[in-house]
Amino acid sequence: MNMFTRNDKSFDTNAGSTTPVRDKAETAVAPIADTKRTPPPAPTTYEVTTPQTRVVSVISKALKITGQLESTEDIQVDGEVDGDVRGISVKIGSNAKVKGTVYGDTVELAGTIDGKIEAKKVVLTSTAHMSGDVIHQDIKIESGAYIDGHCRPEFGKAANKNVHATAKPAAAASSAPVKTGSVAEFGQRA
Repeated sequence: MNMFTRNDKSFDTNAGSTTPVRDKAETAVAPIADTKRTPPPAPTTYEVTTPQTRVVSVISKALKITGQLESTEDIQVDGEVDGDVRGISVKIGSNAKVKGTVYGDTVELAGTIDGKIEAKKVVLTSTAHMSGDVIHQDIKIESGAYIDGHCRPEFGKAANKNVHATAKPAAAASSAPVKTGSVAEFGQRA
């Protein structure tokens, strides 16, 4: 029986006995090489966490829309819209024109709006031309932007005003006897 040792350098002399040794070595190495080539499942997680997976509906510069434009996702307007625009994030391009109200969590204006903006965050770039009121929580106005209207930090406060308006009469009625006395005492004094 022929054994393979480190000192034995004659692979070609006993081809029949060294071939099984090579086959065993290759089969033992092949699974290790295959496991090293398997990619990790990280791309699936990467796609979920990137903000680039957001879908944006684009109104190109060749389009003119008459009527309401609504989306449950982001909107980018590069053309003309004669009507209200509502989306999560709305971007009005530098050559775009909107006649109506633009609603969204974030509205970025680089073009022209003749109407109103109602958004949590508003950005008016240097090329913006706004004719109308801007109702916002946070606003950024770059140098060169044109505004003909009022900027009011009241976005989301309309619902709070109704709650406070209904709560004040009840609070005033309950605190009146404590501070001023009972109604019977006023009748006796007068």
